Amino acid sequence: MGKRLLIVSTLDSSQPFGAFTRPFYLGQYLTEYFDVFQLGLDCLSVNYAPSISIGSRSLNSYIQAIKKCIDEFCPDIVYAQETLPGLAAFIVLKLQKYSNSSLILDFHTFSPYEYWMRLFSVANPFKEFTQCVKTYIAQGILIFSGSPIIAAGESIPKLISQWYGKIPQQIYCVGNGVNEDLVNTECFPDKDPYQAFRPAKIVVIIAPRTFQFPTNDMSVSMAIEVAKSIENYQKEVHFVVIGRDSSDILEAIPSNISFLGFFSKREDFIAHLKYADIALLPFSKQAVAGGARNKALDYFASRKLVISTPEGLRGLEEFRHLEHLLVTGYSREEVANTVLEAASNIDKYQSLVDTAYSLITEKYSWNARAHNIAQIMMKFRRQKEEGTHSLKGVS
Repeated sequence: MGKRLLIVSTLDSSQPFGAFTRPFYLGQYLTEYFDVFQLGLDCLSVNYAPSISIGSRSLNSYIQAIKKCIDEFCPDIVYAQETLPGLAAFIVLKLQKYSNSSLILDFHTFSPYEYWMRLFSVANPFKEFTQCVKTYIAQGILIFSGSPIIAAGESIPKLISQWYGKIPQQIYCVGNGVNEDLVNTECFPDKDPYQAFRPAKIVVIIAPRTFQFPTNDMSVSMAIEVAKSIENYQKEVHFVVIGRDSSDILEAIPSNISFLGFFSKREDFIAHLKYADIALLPFSKQAVAGGARNKALDYFASRKLVISTPEGLRGLEEFRHLEHLLVTGYSREEVANTVLEAASNIDKYQSLVDTAYSLITEKYSWNARAHNIAQIMMKFRRQKEEGTHSLKGVS
C-alpha cells in the first residue's frame, strides 16, 4: 500500500460517541491511503485495521504501547490525537530518538480552556484547576514541539494564540465529519418510534453518560429546565433524551420529557434521530461543548431543524443563525420560546434545514475529511524525506 500510519488516541469502544468518533471514522477512511494501525483504550470496534487496546489512561501505559508498536509496526507517521496520546508519542519519538517516524498531532479540543471554563460550575473546582494546569503544560509542550497540528475547529488556533502567545506555523484546520448512514436517506426506517407522543413535535437531545467530563450532564440539566418551563404545551412539544435513563436523573422530571437510554444498535439510533422534528443543543457557556460538534453534524445530516445556544456550535462557525439553524441565548426562557415557536411553525424553517444539509453533503463527510488529512500527512512526510521542514500552515 504505501506509508505506514499509526493512529494513537483515546478511542474507547465501550463509549462509541464523543472522543471515539474522530479516530474511529478517520481511521476507517485513512486505510485508503495508508497501512493503518490503531492504538487506543479499547479498540474492539476497530474491524478495518490491526489494533492494540491499552485499557489504561496512564501516561506510562501509552508510552510502553507506542514503543512496542513502533518497534513492531515501524510506522512512517504517528498520528496522535488529543493531549495524553500526543504527549506519550512526543516522549517516545523525540526523547528516545525514533527519527524514522514523523509525529503529527491532532487537537480535537483545547483542553486547558475547557477545564478553566468549567472551574466554577463543578462539584470539585480544585480538581478541575489541577487538570487545567496539567493540560496547559502538556498541550504547551506539544504546541512548542514544532510538530504539525491538525485542529478539529477554527477556534483552536485562536485559543492557542490567546493562551500561549503564538500560533504554530504548521497548523491545519480539518473538522469532524458525518457517517454515510445519516446522509443516505434511502436507509430511512419504516416505523415512527415516537407514535405514542404524537401529535407533539419531537425535540431530541443526544446526551450519553460520560465519566470524564460533565458537559452532557449540563445539557441534560438545561433540557429539563426548558421542558419544565413549557410543560403546559406537552401536546405541542415533547422532549426526548437519547443516551441515558431516567434513573440517572436525580431531580424532578417533567411529564413532557422522556429518557430513552443508550441504543446499542446503530439502526435504533438512526430511527430515533430520523423521526425527530427538532434537534436541540442546550449547552450553557460553562459546558464548553467540544463534543457537541459531533451531535450538531449528525443533526444537520439527518435533516433536522437545529436549535442551539452559541456554545453548542463551537468549532462549527460555518453554520450560521437563520441560514442553517436557529441560535438562541443562554437563558432557559430564550431556548424554550424558540423551541415552542419553531414547533408551531416548523415548515417555515425548511429552507434552513435544506441549506445545512447541502453544506454537510458537500464538505462534511468523514471520507472528505480523511482525504484532507491524508494530503497533509503525505505532504509533510514527503518534505521531511527530502530534508526540508519549511511547511506553512493552512486552514
